[in-house]
Amino acid sequence: MKRIVLAAFLFVTLVLSAAEPAPTLRRNTVDEVIAAMTPEEKVLMVIGNKNNDRRRYIGEGSTWYCARLGLMPTVMCDGPAGVRMKPFRDGDSTKAYYSTAFPTATALAATWNTELAETVGGAMGSETLEYGADVLLAPAMNIQRDPLCGRNFEYYSEDPLLSGKMGAAMVRGIQSQGVGTSVKHFAANNQESNRKGVNAVISQRALREIYLRGFEIAIREAAPWTVMSSYNRLNGVYASQNRDLLTTVLRDEWGFDGMVMTDWFAGDDGVAQMKAGNDIIMGGFPHGHYKYHQPEILSALSDKTLDEEVLDRNIRRILGFVKKTPSYREYACSLNPDLARHAQVAQRAADEAMVLLKNDRNTLPVRKPNRVALFGKTSYDFIAGGTGSGEVHYGHAVSLKEGLSNVGFRISSAADRFYTRFVDSVFAAGGHKKYAVTRSQEPRIDKALVEAEAKVTDMGVVTLGRLSGEGVDRKEEGYFTLTANEKELIGA
Repeated sequence: MKRIVLAAFLFVTLVLSAAEPAPTLRRNTVDEVIAAMTPEEKVLMVIGNKNNDRRRYIGEGSTWYCARLGLMPTVMCDGPAGVRMKPFRDGDSTKAYYSTAFPTATALAATWNTELAETVGGAMGSETLEYGADVLLAPAMNIQRDPLCGRNFEYYSEDPLLSGKMGAAMVRGIQSQGVGTSVKHFAANNQESNRKGVNAVISQRALREIYLRGFEIAIREAAPWTVMSSYNRLNGVYASQNRDLLTTVLRDEWGFDGMVMTDWFAGDDGVAQMKAGNDIIMGGFPHGHYKYHQPEILSALSDKTLDEEVLDRNIRRILGFVKKTPSYREYACSLNPDLARHAQVAQRAADEAMVLLKNDRNTLPVRKPNRVALFGKTSYDFIAGGTGSGEVHYGHAVSLKEGLSNVGFRISSAADRFYTRFVDSVFAAGGHKKYAVTRSQEPRIDKALVEAEAKVTDMGVVTLGRLSGEGVDRKEEGYFTLTANEKELIGA
């Protein structure tokens, strides 16, 4: 009889144990959730996912999501000049979802106004929240070491103090809206050409005083939710695999307690990234020739070359991030931020960002509307920002022609016709992509046209512009220096 009762007791206990639900992030502690994970689930947790369908229009990536453990997806979106997302959505042909293209970091730094930077950050954070993302992959804090760097428009300055103070203000502003930031690209990501292979060899003094100082200020003063490690090697070791950088400096010295993520598809050793303190590998899934790290991390766990506690430590930080997010709070995004107010914030920032280098005979400001001849293709096709992760899909950018017309200036028709024909010819040649005109060479001006315009207008305005972006640095000739056509235009 006792054996039957004991067997019945064991059977009931087993049934109850089998029916007991797994720990979830809402009901249990982070450590309890980690303890319930299988090795395979732990590895998935440290490898970023592709965009989830729910918010695929805005996100660049997501943390792993698992219904069994109550893990919801989070959404990470670009970028430093405003929310980068696809404006058009499947099944919704009635509306375009645009975001505000704010002045670039270089322009904001020219204001020397941290209060203004924080206000801009607040507007960016609001759009991040209301369009359904959890973290804005910004600000970009690298030093403008060389003016040819393709990504300089995302960075604040060649000065680490200015970069740090502006970056800290931006972090405070964005995170005031209940979304996170990702201070990037940590560290010494000061060129774009060969960025995944370059080795930045920097002395300890220069590293501390110049290349790390801005990051230190932003992290100590504003506590960003996340930090993004950079593509490059630093003194021989990939930044995402550099324990001295990510643990000794960032955590032990500066006290950072948030999540560290890689830049997308960075580094070459997932196990080394885990050990270094790079919590999550973004991109995560195979992309072109880039390595997929799941098998190697799982194998290292199995053969004990990667201590499971290291993985648990990294997951603890990831889940700490997840619990802060709007997704975790089940925030219902409106898809309708106050774009009109944010446009006013952007205009105020742009006004303060303008720097007058020379003003012979007090030519500026112009006291009253006059008849103006506009020269230069960028008077007619405005460059609102750079390309790549820092690009923003805005609804409309006001050209110089349009802006002057709006405040009462009369634009001369002869120069207008000349440049309009040029713009049309670029499009007719198949350049129907954004920035097609600004990528093309400045057209050669007819001096007779300039002379004719001088007779019927009060002033001539020449606008020259350059487009740059992620992935490649600018060449000096024709990209940084003036072209022959531009010199001829200025001379005329």
